Amino acid sequence: MTERKLKAVRPRLEALVAQDRDLLKTLVKEALDQVLQAEMTEFLGAAPGERNATRAGYRAGYYERGLVTRVGKIELRIPRDRSGEFSTALFERFQRSEKALVSALVEMYVQGVSTRKVKAITEELCGHRFAASTISAINKGLDEGLTKFAQRRLSEEYPYLILDARYEKVREDGIIQSQAVLLAIGINWEGQRQVLGVELANRESQTSWREFLLGLKQRGLRGVELAVSDDHAGLRKAIAEVLPEAAWQRCYVHFLRNALDYLPRKGDDDCLQELRWLYARRNASEAQHDLAAWLTRWQRKYPKLTDWVEENIGSTLTFYRLPRQHHKHLKSTNMLERLNEELRRRTRVVRIFPNAASCMRLIRAMCVETHEGWLEDHRYLNMDLLREARKDQLRKAA
Repeated sequence: MTERKLKAVRPRLEALVAQDRDLLKTLVKEALDQVLQAEMTEFLGAAPGERNATRAGYRAGYYERGLVTRVGKIELRIPRDRSGEFSTALFERFQRSEKALVSALVEMYVQGVSTRKVKAITEELCGHRFAASTISAINKGLDEGLTKFAQRRLSEEYPYLILDARYEKVREDGIIQSQAVLLAIGINWEGQRQVLGVELANRESQTSWREFLLGLKQRGLRGVELAVSDDHAGLRKAIAEVLPEAAWQRCYVHFLRNALDYLPRKGDDDCLQELRWLYARRNASEAQHDLAAWLTRWQRKYPKLTDWVEENIGSTLTFYRLPRQHHKHLKSTNMLERLNEELRRRTRVVRIFPNAASCMRLIRAMCVETHEGWLEDHRYLNMDLLREARKDQLRKAA
């Protein structure tokens, strides 16, 4: 089926699945059963009925266990081996963020701050009701593991660091306030992405960012060569203070949005389009050459914009120091923005968190899920290119 045809039928397929909840549960159950079978095959080193001299054991039937998901409670058949050593990570990984989402919703109801709609959503997500004692037990189990993740030792170097913040509505002492969620992603010398820090602050300020970065350093953050962020004044100053050895890359996407403030509402679209093209050049020399041409072309028509760009664009071109293959990944905070989009998709269900602990529980659970997925992927960047670039710089300096 072509991509065009797939796009045409996708809405009808989604509508069909939404109407038939039992069908969706069946599909999820079959998928999870296949995951369990694949895990057992990998554990034993042999498929069912396969004769293999190197196999590590034999199957010994199944036992039943329920899994609560957003399509209801699913009963799964968990395979056993004769020695009783097989253990699946499916439940822990699948349910961590689900439990956090469920606990956030139900906690609103248990504490008397929810509505009938919240209760209905909760029962729709879970398939059954939860008592306050059950939620308390869920939260206790989640918080222990999430705290360990948030406070873990950072035992390796992260040459690339991406920083950003987003806001969630949290009820504190009966008052609904916007709380800043500070996030940090690092890329190590193996080229793997990792979620390094997730913290809540009253607001996004120089003090909150400074404490956040100092916390990362106390946990072992080191070797940062490039920090990527937007142009938030507090964050920019905190980076300069705590990570003075790191070059700063201002997100070019945010920069182009800021440029709209200096362009008339009916300004020429070609003006910003040509400015955007500067970030696709092969090296800094080409970018500077095209920048000079852009300033010459538009200075008379939009002097306010060109003056602002000439004064501020330098910090958005820092990424040209990096290997060319890294440019598209490090010239903006888009890598972290995609994580923020997923967080927003899930926290939108809650809308207003009953307290700060509930907010951090869900967000950290989702970050752990993302972090573990990244660790299983192949390397995100080829860091050998950065190593070679550093060697070339040292040779030229010598």
